[in-house]
Amino acid sequence: MAHILIVEGQVPLGELWKRHIERSGARADLVSDAEGAMRVLNLEAVDLLVVDLSLPDGGALTVADYAGYRRPAAKVIFVTSTTFFSDGSIFQHAANACAMLPADTSPDDLVALVDHYAAGTSALSRARSCGASKSRTGLIGMIRCGLMLSWL
Repeated sequence: MAHILIVEGQVPLGELWKRHIERSGARADLVSDAEGAMRVLNLEAVDLLVVDLSLPDGGALTVADYAGYRRPAAKVIFVTSTTFFSDGSIFQHAANACAMLPADTSPDDLVALVDHYAAGTSALSRARSCGASKSRTGLIGMIRCGLMLSWL
């Protein structure tokens, strides 16, 4: 089961997303600020983050940066109610960014993206989906799939 961390300053909106994500079978936690996100990232494995770009004091980029350090395999879906970063430059600022959506995106569409990016989030499951194994041939397959596994 994928673990999704939602970081949304507007708690009712975050709760709506959380309910929809949980209905899809994932585990979801909701926090309303960067500090809460960092607490969760310190204590638990997180597969994917949904982060409000409007968090105060650049909190969204702080969360994405910290997630990249604590949970390097985790991807970030940014959500925004502004046109800032509409040029796609968020992908230059956050290496773990995988998508950016308007805040008024339907919860079903958000869940579809969450399901897509959270599917097979462990390195081993990604390796297996590429046909890789622990053999030498498998290692080459993992490299072709863009994977680096610490257990090899």
